[in-house]
Amino acid sequence: MKTTYREKAEYHAARMYYGEHRTMQAVAAELGVSRSTVSRLLQQARREGIVRISLHPPVDRPSALEHRIGELYGVRAHVAVSERGDAPSRRSDSVAVLAAGLVDRLVRPDSVVGVAWGQTMTSVVARLNRREVPDLHVVQLNGAVNSEPEGIGAPLGTGIGVVERFAAAYGARAHVFAVPAFFDYEETKQALWRERSTRRILDMHRRAALAVFGVGTFAEGLPSQVYSGGYLSRDDLNALSSEQVVGDVCTVFLRADGSWEDIALNRRGSGPVPSELVRVPRRICVVNGPHKVPALRGALAAGLVTDLVLDQVSADRLAYGHSRDQPAGGA
Repeated sequence: MKTTYREKAEYHAARMYYGEHRTMQAVAAELGVSRSTVSRLLQQARREGIVRISLHPPVDRPSALEHRIGELYGVRAHVAVSERGDAPSRRSDSVAVLAAGLVDRLVRPDSVVGVAWGQTMTSVVARLNRREVPDLHVVQLNGAVNSEPEGIGAPLGTGIGVVERFAAAYGARAHVFAVPAFFDYEETKQALWRERSTRRILDMHRRAALAVFGVGTFAEGLPSQVYSGGYLSRDDLNALSSEQVVGDVCTVFLRADGSWEDIALNRRGSGPVPSELVRVPRRICVVNGPHKVPALRGALAAGLVTDLVLDQVSADRLAYGHSRDQPAGGA
C-alpha cells in the first residue's frame, strides 16, 4: 500500500519533535506549516501508532523491602507500591500492571512461554503490552477441564482463555492443554501422557524459557479458583487439609516446607511438578493479597520462583511476618 503525503508529514513531524527534540515552532518552520498543524499531525501520529508513548518505572536500586525479600528467599522481588488503606482491587491492579511490564521485558522471539491459569493470571494478561514477537509460542502449563457443573461458565480465568489472550497480545501461537485439571484415576493420566498430542505439549513445557503463574490457596476464607470452582470434591479438600497443604502452583499442591512428592492428589494432577518446573530458566510468580503468603512461602521453599511480583501488604507480611495494616504478632 502506498504511503500518503499526510502519513509522510505525520512521520516527519513526529521524528523531528520526538526523535530530534525540536520545538513545535521549529518543526512548523521546517515543514512550512502552522504550529497548530504540527500539533494536529502529532496527535494523528499517536492515534495511528506512528508514535507510541509508554511509561516505565525507575529501574535503579531495588527498595529496601525488595532487597530484604531477595536476601531472605533468593529471588528478584518486584513490589507494587500502594498507599495505606488502598482498596484490595487497587492493589491487585497495581500488581497486574507491574507483572505485565516484567513479562513484556522478558518475552523473546523464537521462544516458548508457559502460562498457568486463574484470576490472577487473567488480570496480568489483560494488561500486557500489545506488540508482535516473532516465532513466540505460548503453552498452557496445566489442564483446566472441569467435569463439575459449578465449574462451567467461567471462561475468563480458565486455561484456554488465558493462554489465547496471552498469545494474542504478542501475535504468538497458542498451545492449549486440553486435559482435566485433575484426573479421577492416576491410570487414566498415565495412559493419556503416552499419547502423541499430550507428549507434544509436555515437550513444549520442557522447552519453555519463561513461566508465569500465581499461587492458589483455600486459606482465610478467600479460596482461589481451583478450590472454589468445583475442581475438587469435599473429600479432596479434607485430604489436602489433613496433609497440611497450604496451596498450589499450577495445580500441584505444596506444604509450607515446599514438600509435595507424597501428597496423593498430585499423582492425579495435570500441572508440572516442582522438579519439572524448576528447569524453566525464568519463573515469574504473581501474588496479590496477604492471604496467599503462606502458600507463597511453600512455593519459595520449593525453589519455584526466580522473579516475584506482589503487593506491598503481602511483601510486608512475607518479609517481616506482618503487614503495614496490622501490628506485628496479629492474626
